[in-house]
Amino acid sequence: MKKGKAVVVFSGGQDSTTCLLWALTQYEEVFTVTFDYGQRHIEEITCAEEIAHDLNVPFKVLDMTLINQLSANALTRSDIAVTDATDGKLPSTFVPGRNHLFLSFAAVYAQSIGARDIITGVCETDFSGYPDCRDVFVKALNVSINLAMDTSLQFQTPLMWLDKAQTWKLADDLGALEFVRTRTLTCYEGIRGDGCGTCPSCVLRQNGLTTYLEEKQGSVAK
Repeated sequence: MKKGKAVVVFSGGQDSTTCLLWALTQYEEVFTVTFDYGQRHIEEITCAEEIAHDLNVPFKVLDMTLINQLSANALTRSDIAVTDATDGKLPSTFVPGRNHLFLSFAAVYAQSIGARDIITGVCETDFSGYPDCRDVFVKALNVSINLAMDTSLQFQTPLMWLDKAQTWKLADDLGALEFVRTRTLTCYEGIRGDGCGTCPSCVLRQNGLTTYLEEKQGSVAK
């Protein structure tokens, strides 16, 4: 039996789209909330809106451009190079406070429409070095928000302990592997589908897909 209402924190990327597809199998009503935080590629919001429209789910954009006023990073500034975490430093694509603010505002939105569950695609297994993708953070924020708002909202993280290959498997199990592969935007260069193929996000995504397809082929061959 499906649950009531849920809000998916939605970017149009592989992970959040997989979460959206999963949510549609779990809940009677699903809503999406997307954030305009001055990201370097507005194509991300366009992609998210198109996917939400095609899946027939409500789509809402919240203005979070204030983040860009406070933090200089590779996701909001085109003149900053995209780099991985090195020597104990966070990746240049880390946006301080982003998930904290996104989840907090998603909680306010969820309460306003009578939804109890908030679904986010954060993942600690393949988290690219982002501290606000860790399970301990999500659980701590969940407690804080319920105390602050006197609610019983629940953050749901279906991808938390999945690596990228397992996330591709979930999409395939949902009958949507090609949809996720061709329609989503994960690339730091703003290219849909398989992306540029060289940025850290594309490499992580492609390695996961290759691993999953090899495992799937091996399973069929047995």
